[in-house]
Amino acid sequence: MDQPIQESAAAPAPVPDQKKRPWALTVFGLAAIGGLVAMPFLAGPPDGDKMPDMVRFLGHFHPVLLHLPIGVFSLIALQEIGAIFLRKRGERRETPLFPMFFGAISCIVAVIAGFLLYHGGGYEGNELAERHLWGGLAFAVASVLVLIVKAWTLFSAANQAFYRLLFFSNMGIMSFASHDGASITHGSDYLTTFAPDPIRKLLGLPVKNKKGTGEGGTEEKVVSPEQKVVYADIIAPIFENRCNQCHKEEKSKGKLRMDTYDMLIKGGKEGPSIEPGSAEKSNIIVRMSLPLDEDEHMPPDGKPEPEPHEVVLIKWWLDGGADPKKTVGEMGEIPAPVKEALAKLPSNHSAVMEEVAAKKAAGPSDDLKLKLAELQKEFPNAVRLEALQSSNVIFTAVSMKKSLDDAIFAKFSPLFPQLVEADLSGTIITDASVAKLSTAPELKKLRLAETAITDASIDTLVKLGKLESLNLYGTKVTNAGVLKLAALPGLKSLYLWQTDVSPETITELKAKLPNCDIVTGI
Repeated sequence: MDQPIQESAAAPAPVPDQKKRPWALTVFGLAAIGGLVAMPFLAGPPDGDKMPDMVRFLGHFHPVLLHLPIGVFSLIALQEIGAIFLRKRGERRETPLFPMFFGAISCIVAVIAGFLLYHGGGYEGNELAERHLWGGLAFAVASVLVLIVKAWTLFSAANQAFYRLLFFSNMGIMSFASHDGASITHGSDYLTTFAPDPIRKLLGLPVKNKKGTGEGGTEEKVVSPEQKVVYADIIAPIFENRCNQCHKEEKSKGKLRMDTYDMLIKGGKEGPSIEPGSAEKSNIIVRMSLPLDEDEHMPPDGKPEPEPHEVVLIKWWLDGGADPKKTVGEMGEIPAPVKEALAKLPSNHSAVMEEVAAKKAAGPSDDLKLKLAELQKEFPNAVRLEALQSSNVIFTAVSMKKSLDDAIFAKFSPLFPQLVEADLSGTIITDASVAKLSTAPELKKLRLAETAITDASIDTLVKLGKLESLNLYGTKVTNAGVLKLAALPGLKSLYLWQTDVSPETITELKAKLPNCDIVTGI
């Protein structure tokens, strides 16, 4: 009886079917990458005032959606680590493709929502928010690219080393973008606020004062309750705990900042936030008093509400004139409800501001304050200090526009040595005004969009060694002038929309300034 013939060797592995390879996924993935990269250039600069409510509505889903891709990619990372270290010698372990597909899709959705949130307002000119935007876009693009590489690795049974290198590199991008997002929401010191002294020393941060002593171990001066400054020691810490997450330099919802007294007085898009002498007429109290289910109630849903005794103290301060320097003893007779509210404050209440104060500069000189006050009286909202205790000055022509000419701008020249940011967009200044900025060596940001300046201004600009951001949108600069900007190695952002600068010049300038983001709108 014939015996069946047995194979003497294993059958060769089947050759992957070309038709079953992930061509469709690759095409759609590359199209998604192209759309993500083009999105910020097609949308242009953010302008919350022109954005429809639907943009704001969809954008506000970003904080909810962003946790999904972070969770999915963290799970994939655990699976990949398990596949690497738990496999047997010579064994090939593969993680499934679907989690990566789902993670990439959720990442794209979260990034689009974040892009709408950024353009919906409140983040214009915020460098941290802009960096977070580009970090999120980089994460989404890399996620789609990792998905494509993984699909081809699976279908062709190729070595997984390149895919895994790409995947874990993308996890680094995710961490970087997530950290920036957390800094916008909670502050840049959110992770280190309660860090023990050994860790703070390792990170180069100042150590915390010991109880009862200063940093050097000397006894601190004991301040009686009557000597406490009402704003600095009582009200500002309340704002720091309850309001500043959304109303600070990194994030100013409604263009309102509450992290400094000057910004609090200035107000936001709705006008003044407080009415000294009248708590009832102050917008922040009106908002706090609205029913919790009202859309306009502040703080918004999900944020910690001020305690009743904290509201009592804020109203007391506002009714008393909202003075930034008055002490408790100078406020006159203290009503019984206020005394009860003061008694409910924790003993270390004013310590909330220690880390905030430590980050600020020594403070403006009396001469600078005098100059600033004189100009603010003549030109309200045109100039301000960067922060309450800072000597840096910021100028904006938003409230002046076509009324600002060379003669008026010259009046601000006494402040130029402290000028760090200037927005002259849409004004009728000429090269003569820019020439005066040669006395502004600290200038970092300058917006000259839609002004009449020419190449003559470039000769002044190249002398500003600390310049980081320059907007020349809609100006008459040419190839010859723009090429001179190569002398500014610290330049990080350059905007050249609607200028006569040629693509060839842009390419040449990019080669000379590899770390500069040159935006042309095309």
